Amino acid sequence: MRKLLLLLLTFTLTFTGLFSQNLEDLNFGSDSTLDVVSWNLEWFPTSGSTTIDYVVEIINALDVDLIAIQEIDETTMFYQILEELDGWDGICVDSDYLELAFLYRTDVIEDVEIVQILPGYSRELPREPLVMKMKYGGEDFVIINNHLKCCGDGIMDLSDEWDEETRRFDACNLLDDYITVNYPDNNVILLGDLNDILTDEPENNVFQTFLDDSENYLFTDMAIAEGNSADWSYPTWPSHLDHIMITSELFDEFENPSSEILTIKVDEYLSNGWTEYENYVSDHRPVGLKLFFESTGLSKSNSIQSEVDLRNYPNPFSDYTTISFQAAKENTTIEIYSSKGKQIKHFALTKGQTSIKWNTGDLPEGVYLARLIYGQQLMGMKKMVLIK
Repeated sequence: MRKLLLLLLTFTLTFTGLFSQNLEDLNFGSDSTLDVVSWNLEWFPTSGSTTIDYVVEIINALDVDLIAIQEIDETTMFYQILEELDGWDGICVDSDYLELAFLYRTDVIEDVEIVQILPGYSRELPREPLVMKMKYGGEDFVIINNHLKCCGDGIMDLSDEWDEETRRFDACNLLDDYITVNYPDNNVILLGDLNDILTDEPENNVFQTFLDDSENYLFTDMAIAEGNSADWSYPTWPSHLDHIMITSELFDEFENPSSEILTIKVDEYLSNGWTEYENYVSDHRPVGLKLFFESTGLSKSNSIQSEVDLRNYPNPFSDYTTISFQAAKENTTIEIYSSKGKQIKHFALTKGQTSIKWNTGDLPEGVYLARLIYGQQLMGMKKMVLIK
């Protein structure tokens, strides 16, 4: 009886201790690592403004550098997150069904360019991958955000092009070709809700193209996929569907003891655990990767800040907006890009000029990016929302 009481007491203390944590105790990022997270937010926002409040609090607690998000249902609600986050920027790109997005810390992530890729492959890629080209610690990176086709029976039928596993398999082949052709020697991170497990047998493994090329690709979360189901990203099934893959240029950094890959169990920091998380946030847990770079020595405290304050008013706007900035130097320009990375407008500024008026004409509503450039140096960026 005494042993039983001791066991019950131990269980009670453990259980209580688990859920006595709160989001103030949650943390993942560090000042000495590039911290990248993949997070499916399940029909965001599943509970309206309540979901936004949760997501903002979670992001602040995680203290990471970059978040690739899947399954945005309401684009305008996504930008409410940015309104409540200090020191962050981001973009959500319109698509036919459930948008992809990026959020990133502007004090460590620089020279950002975001584009959609591989249009015209809706069978393989029902959502066009979203690519973020950027600099961290002076090094170039390419982040490829994906949300592959869901569902299936676990059996890959290559004779049926509409078989769900076949569609994901063909998507991986397209992504492999894209990386090989466009970024053969770059630091590439491919991540997202890839909607399948890594541990299927080769004949049914949609990721076999990557797994067979171990000299060039590595799934950093393979140990999670092969491990205890309590650590998987999709507890409802349960299964591990959210992955982060790197190219060989990052192998050494991942092998550093200070690097880490983790399914971030946010639900364990909520008073009502998984029920609360699923009801108000998502049915997927975020997966995070920390990469330590010995050569950069970059920390969030000493990273380069933008030298100018770039603003526009009104924002959102309809027919026109005024973009203002500190007095321009010689050889200063404003470039305006669409959310797909296409340059829309170019303004050559005169020395001492402090503002321009941009008339949008017949441009469609959406998100546009203003970039202020002195010579060849990017000095500031501003996200602008056009509403018709």
